[in-house]
Amino acid sequence: MTIYMKDTGFSADGIRYLCRLMGSRIKHRTARSHALSVEQMVCVALRFFCKWSLPVLSGGDAEQLNKATICRTIRSVCLAIKALADVFISFPGHRRLCDMKEEFYRIAGFPNVIGAVDCTHIRIKAPSGAHEADFVNRKSFHSINVQMVCNADCVISNVVAKWPGSVHDSRIFRASEIYQCLSQGKLSGVLLGDRGYGCQPFLLTPFTDPQEAQ
Repeated sequence: MTIYMKDTGFSADGIRYLCRLMGSRIKHRTARSHALSVEQMVCVALRFFCKWSLPVLSGGDAEQLNKATICRTIRSVCLAIKALADVFISFPGHRRLCDMKEEFYRIAGFPNVIGAVDCTHIRIKAPSGAHEADFVNRKSFHSINVQMVCNADCVISNVVAKWPGSVHDSRIFRASEIYQCLSQGKLSGVLLGDRGYGCQPFLLTPFTDPQEAQ
């Protein structure tokens, strides 16, 4: 089976890297002749993440993926990504924080900044149960409201992905571990946020009505 890599949003080298990274975690231990290869599993999952639809197969390929296979494949890849998340998403130590402050300062002359924080809504299928309405966000679709902190190079250094779409960004921040570390002085520096957050000594937001252009 040939799956178009162009529909995944990744280059061929990028997909090969992901295969090496996750191969042992997602490879199907089966004797079936039509089991998906690691590359195919990765492409199926990436295609779904990128397009939110079933993968596109080559025109000459008669074999089609059934829904159950796609669901199992996506779940396997998701669990592998989750297991590896802490390897790639971690808040830096003291030396790296100093470098990050310098990088933010070079962008706009803003001192002591260690990251920018914001939330984004990840669309989900409507969950069943009594709490279904909690996942409906202000744009009227079901989602998880995911908080992320990134550095000056837009590399993600912290993620909180557990809150329903109806929960406000500021509440998610107040309940987060990074908030506790900043408020208790365990982290030195400030975050930048938008007007949805309340201004605090360790979280700076834009002026409501600036009198000057800069």
